[in-house]
Amino acid sequence: MNSPATFVHWSIFDVTVANLVLVAVMVAIFGAALLLPFPKGERVGAAAVTDSAADADAAGAVELPDDGTAGLWTARLRRRALRTLPPAKLLPDSQPAYVASWIYVFGVGSLAALGVAIVSGFALALGGPDWWHYNPVGHFFNSLHLWSVELFMALLVIHLWGKFWMAAWRGRRTWTWITGVVAFVASVVECFTGYLSQQNFDSQWIATSGKDAFNSVGVGAFFNVMNFGQMLMWHIVLIPIVLIAIVGAHVLLVRVHGVSHPINAHNAEVPVTGRLRRRAIAAADAAPWRGPNRRYDILKEGTIAAVVVLVLTVGLASLLSSPDVPPITIATWARVAPADFLATAATELNGTSETALYGPPYNDQSGSVQRLLFSPQTIPGVTQPVNAAQDFVVGPLATLAATDPSVAAPLAAYQAASAAQQLKWANAYGNAVTKVKFVSGTPVVPAANDGPVPALMAGELSLARSGALDTDLLSQQPFYGTNFTKPLLFIEDGSYFSDQATAMGLTGSQWGVMNETGSYPGQPWLWLYTLWYQVPGWTNSANIDMIAVYMTGLATILLLCIPFIPGLRDIPRLIPVHKLIWRNWDGSPPASGAETGPVSPPDPDHVEPAPGVSVPVD
Repeated sequence: MNSPATFVHWSIFDVTVANLVLVAVMVAIFGAALLLPFPKGERVGAAAVTDSAADADAAGAVELPDDGTAGLWTARLRRRALRTLPPAKLLPDSQPAYVASWIYVFGVGSLAALGVAIVSGFALALGGPDWWHYNPVGHFFNSLHLWSVELFMALLVIHLWGKFWMAAWRGRRTWTWITGVVAFVASVVECFTGYLSQQNFDSQWIATSGKDAFNSVGVGAFFNVMNFGQMLMWHIVLIPIVLIAIVGAHVLLVRVHGVSHPINAHNAEVPVTGRLRRRAIAAADAAPWRGPNRRYDILKEGTIAAVVVLVLTVGLASLLSSPDVPPITIATWARVAPADFLATAATELNGTSETALYGPPYNDQSGSVQRLLFSPQTIPGVTQPVNAAQDFVVGPLATLAATDPSVAAPLAAYQAASAAQQLKWANAYGNAVTKVKFVSGTPVVPAANDGPVPALMAGELSLARSGALDTDLLSQQPFYGTNFTKPLLFIEDGSYFSDQATAMGLTGSQWGVMNETGSYPGQPWLWLYTLWYQVPGWTNSANIDMIAVYMTGLATILLLCIPFIPGLRDIPRLIPVHKLIWRNWDGSPPASGAETGPVSPPDPDHVEPAPGVSVPVD
């Protein structure tokens, strides 16, 4: 199909045969739709479903008479949905009286902050991925996006804390807890890819620091944190779809099962002991609340939360703005720290740099391959091939040699030599370049048996200072040029990059990727990951990235499985923080007339137990 097209000429039109075939197929489909008989199905009388009956069905009050539609998939799904989540649950106007604590507002607050983050993200997308770097309006929207995300994560974490101390998984609410934890994990990944998409110094440092962790467990083979275009697409398309779906499922589960009852609220109702008592209390926790209720306007609460979050984010964005330290380029590096650049280029040429010795997914070496019993890093193999000497030095110089005779002759001599001779020259230059001096910007290296390498390195420095080396390393990939893997690996091999990160407080000894440039808050939601880098005995381990990933994964699994793990799930009962949340609730049956609001209507299928009788299991 990639062969040259065949054209048909008619009057003033030239049309390809491929287009004519496509139009002919469309006409054929349209004609078939006009002529072929359509399955009529079973007819239903016009008055079979009255408005009042439809309204009753929508309210979940009555079942419609079987008029032949009861077996339809649509009818079945509608009935099941209405039984599970009738409008009174979906948009309640009352809630249990014990829901009277500020801890309960963080859930709706985090939803409001998520909404502001999504809207501000839409605004950023209007101008493209980079306009906020040079446009003040774009920078304001970026600031709004940053602070809405900070609020979202802060409120989400506080919400998670509150639900833990409430033991909110009780009463058949396990999936409510699990979807909440999964939503938190998805939010962390979403925020992480957002930081990577900034294309400033902070994103460069996070990408080069984070690549080792992903590479160590094999994920880096397809999730390349130094490919900012890939990270942007994950950030604005893939993860938001998953996150919104999970958050939606979580909210629906909350509406279906309601909020968890106070711990020990049903103790007095269940006089039995032992396992039967625990089962009876669990059944009571799962049953609809029969105590006092209070009025509750869910839409009003959501609106107030949205307004408060919006005012906070606009205020923070206006007063504090957002960080944007320019990225480091090879050109900047070569101009500001030329000696470090030349020394690094020499290590690329003789194959002693970190990148040259790294291993998968870049090459077949093993210098940075991590292993605990086995090495997931080696399983996918080389997926992003990098030949340090060829990609960073020889290849760009070959391009320059086409127009620069001062580089062409030394490069020809270098390439004509044997591999052993090339390595001997490169090693000699690598030793001599540590004493380089600059005369009028030109490097002067002490004499050594380094053949044509000094001339090549002078050409490399000139190429880098002009910005052409940045362009060359990006032009090795087609189309968008958003994959910064090669230039970032080259920059990371030098000392200048890490020196700048140290000066800004971003290095691992200062909790690494948690920090942000300047005095801005960074990513405190990554504390569980960065924690393991500070543990004595692990800090200097060659496998620390694998350890950190595995320990973080284990902690996440434990968090997900808390409802199933005896001991962990009992912590909220043993440490009674819940008494502060429900401090106005003593667990005793409410006195007559003690209701503070309307009481839920009785469930027609529920039978109140007689005094002294345990609550039946549903």
